[in-house]
Amino acid sequence: MVIAIIGVLVGLLLPAVQAAREAARRMSCSNNFKQLGLAMHNYHSAYQQLPRHGTGTKVALPTANDWWSSYNNENSWQLSALVGVTPFMEQQALWEQISNPLVGRTDEQAIAPGGIATSPWPAMGPGPNKGQYIPWVTQIPSLRCPSDPGVGLPSLGRTNYAMCMGDSIANQREGLLTRIGTKPNGKPYSSGYAQGQRAGQRGVFATHQSTAFRDILDGTANTIMMGEIATDLGDMDKRTMPAQQGSTSWTTSLRDNPTWCESVQNYVDPERPQFWLAGTPTAGTTNGRGYRWADYHPHQTMFYTILPPNRETCGPHNGGNYFMGGLSSRHQGGAHVLMADGAVKFITDSIEAGNSTAGMVYNGGSGTQAPGSKSPYGLWGSLGTRAAKEVIDGEF
Repeated sequence: MVIAIIGVLVGLLLPAVQAAREAARRMSCSNNFKQLGLAMHNYHSAYQQLPRHGTGTKVALPTANDWWSSYNNENSWQLSALVGVTPFMEQQALWEQISNPLVGRTDEQAIAPGGIATSPWPAMGPGPNKGQYIPWVTQIPSLRCPSDPGVGLPSLGRTNYAMCMGDSIANQREGLLTRIGTKPNGKPYSSGYAQGQRAGQRGVFATHQSTAFRDILDGTANTIMMGEIATDLGDMDKRTMPAQQGSTSWTTSLRDNPTWCESVQNYVDPERPQFWLAGTPTAGTTNGRGYRWADYHPHQTMFYTILPPNRETCGPHNGGNYFMGGLSSRHQGGAHVLMADGAVKFITDSIEAGNSTAGMVYNGGSGTQAPGSKSPYGLWGSLGTRAAKEVIDGEF
């Protein structure tokens, strides 16, 4: 009888212990975000702007050389805002490695028998998907949520924290830059892309462009600066692996209906609604969510306030280079966000998110998709825009 009673008590205790452990992990995740908020504010105090998302080096070459390819002698402006903020988050040693030419590789092939480097990496590093470059594979503890178990190849250094880009995927990868390097000294900026970015990229961060707190006209307490993302585990989770087709027409389809992958393509498994159906085309095993902390590309370090938290991710084409992904986490019922004033809040899956099938705002759009329009995604969309002049009149 005594043994039976002990067994019952242990059975009752174990769920409580698990709940307490998850509460502690969630608190640790929140603390990581608070430290990131301090780092962002300290960076802004030093440079009067936020770290640029999509920055780095570019070597002018007479042949095609662009911001979607990867090179060893440059990074093609593909570095995330997390790289620039490393000195402000107790990662000065890592920043010194990145900002100076670096000898050595993870496979040690760059070191000759006598210890002389045969091909040192350039300052600011190569493309952020280069697994032989030591800083890009470094795991930074303050960029990881303890509740997320993702680790190891095919990812490099993972991140659970991404930049808020607003409520539209327009010009998300190129920003205001056009293809460069097709001829020596070619101009790197495009008026058309710049107009597209100005109309569509309405978040605190904008691709390849500097932003500052003065640009947040809605108020820093009412605007999301960063958000939590779950990293991919290779299990066809619809939150962490984008469903994707190789057709450029998908860009327009997804822009005009963010639920395209679920409501039109019917890729979600009806028996396991958190996962894609077997055989669903995806962005590929190396393009999982949050796989590269130093990479600015949308599937790595961007998120959007379009669909509510823990909904599906969807991309038109090009291996994750175009992508619509939102907030997600391994916590129960929601995920953390970092507001521009440094506050950390937990956003539930049930936040008011307007009409999820409504089209996004973009340059050339009409009606509710015209530049300057109110966010069609309710409270959730308005929290992601920096200057839409929408009033937040309650707690969230």
